[in-house]
Amino acid sequence: SLDEALRRFKRQVNKSGILKEARKREFYLKPGVKRKMKIKEARRAKNY
Repeated sequence: SLDEALRRFKRQVNKSGILKEARKREFYLKPGVKRKMKIKEARRAKNY
C-alpha cells in the first residue's frame, strides 16, 4: 500500500511538471538563453 501510494505520488508529480519547473528556475537564465532553449525544445518536440 505504501509502495503503491509512493508510485502514485511520483506519477502525479512527474505529470504535473513540478520538478521540471524547479530545475528550470534553479538558476537565472538570461532572456537570450531562454529563447534559445525554447527553440531547441520546440525542435525536439517536433521530432517526436
